[in-house]
Amino acid sequence: MTKTRRLSTLVQQIPFKPLSAVPQVSIRGVVGDSRQVRPGFAFVAIQGEHANGMDYLPQAASNGAVVAISDQPAPVSTTLPFLQVSGDPRELLAWLAAAFYRFPSRRLRLIGVTGTDGKTTTTTMIHHILTQNGFAAGMISTVSAVIGNQALDTGFHVTTPEAQEIQSYLAEMVAQGMTHCVLETTSHGLAQGRVAACDFDIAVITNVTHEHLDYHGNYQNYLETKGKLFAGLANSRRKRIGSPRLAVLNKDDQSYAYLKRVSPPSQASYSAMTEADIWADGFKAGPDGLAFDCHAYGKTAHVRSGLAGMYNVSNALAAIAAVTAGLGMPLEAACAALETFSGVPGRMERIAMGQNFTAIVDFAHTPNALERALETARSLTEGRVLVVFGSAGLRDREKRRMMPRVAARAADLTFLTAEDPRTEALDLILEDMAQAATEAGGVEGITFWRVPDRGEAIRQAVRQARPGDLLIVCGKGHEQSMCFGMQEYPWDDRTAMRAALAELLGVSGPQMPILPTSAI
Repeated sequence: MTKTRRLSTLVQQIPFKPLSAVPQVSIRGVVGDSRQVRPGFAFVAIQGEHANGMDYLPQAASNGAVVAISDQPAPVSTTLPFLQVSGDPRELLAWLAAAFYRFPSRRLRLIGVTGTDGKTTTTTMIHHILTQNGFAAGMISTVSAVIGNQALDTGFHVTTPEAQEIQSYLAEMVAQGMTHCVLETTSHGLAQGRVAACDFDIAVITNVTHEHLDYHGNYQNYLETKGKLFAGLANSRRKRIGSPRLAVLNKDDQSYAYLKRVSPPSQASYSAMTEADIWADGFKAGPDGLAFDCHAYGKTAHVRSGLAGMYNVSNALAAIAAVTAGLGMPLEAACAALETFSGVPGRMERIAMGQNFTAIVDFAHTPNALERALETARSLTEGRVLVVFGSAGLRDREKRRMMPRVAARAADLTFLTAEDPRTEALDLILEDMAQAATEAGGVEGITFWRVPDRGEAIRQAVRQARPGDLLIVCGKGHEQSMCFGMQEYPWDDRTAMRAALAELLGVSGPQMPILPTSAI
């Protein structure tokens, strides 16, 4: 039987002042997208970047909404019961959803992980450490929501799920008897209030590098948005299960000074470069993974990991800090759990079909992440490094010039291609990228190529790979679609790599996915 809640009761439980009489209705759910409205739902009309929710009141009513809520006055034309409130409707949606689900985050130890690069890996590491040590823990990442033995896809592209989805996942975790949750928290999720009603106990930063400046305007705004997760710890509701209110900070990152200043007094620093509360030395890296010594509060434990890339030392330290300093887990137990951590799909994932070179798919889609991925690639081969990547349309334009410069320095051969061009002209995106590659010393047709179709770019790279080389395809990772215009097309870099390798080797394999750029 579908649960219902009286709207008047929910409004009393949230920090928003009604500016009109509260309609006496019961609701079966709450959403901010009229397309998701179902009979008995409340529709929160939000002014977005490209659309005003007030324009969709008729659609919401047609789909069965019983009330509309906004910070704007009710239009004369609407037939829906209407509630006007003060404040940001996006945050209202989060609080109303939390109240509808009886504030599930207050019954969980909630760990938030944010940053530019590495947050999905760190989130998954923390979840793995917890479950390996017997904790009943769930996880919400940009890849999936893991609740018990169930993994639910959280969407086509990487961002924090919508507020009502988060609260629904958290409520299901509580219903299944879970005590902890790790929530990957993006800058968009923070800026748009999707986690506004979540009571975090621990906040973890990986790093804050160049990304999303198209949305945030500049680096300082971006950093301050990340800082909301840490500053918000001070207002986190105290829980019967305890609330450590701990900030886990990266001493090696440029974000450290600012986040240290805005975080509550309870802090734990980590470093792969110098001494900190949790720090590392004795590094060993090779084809089989990483090894290092981890030091924390006067104790030392050895860490072995099958993950490639020295940057994963930092991710591991962040995870160790969260569970040891935040939850009191013994250092040895946390470090031992990492030995069985197999990684995240689409993160330095090897694709092997019998070819005589190494093929890898990675999610790297920022200048910093691409540089780290290529450094790791270089350490894993004595041959050449070949890279395939693009730059998304309608996103940070500076990235499309920074990333080819990175590739010109760190790769031997580069293939510039499509990556979610959206409504931008792909040819113009590639022109920007090619110009930057040339300025960095690249020679088109010799060290880099423009190949608009991503499948064909992977094919060409595969054909050029020699024995002992390493080919890495970056930017999409685990994602299952690519956006051209306003439409999502099925796409998986791993499938495309397998298809190209099968064609090269003359063996059976998947068909190359088809995009609008594909030659039919």
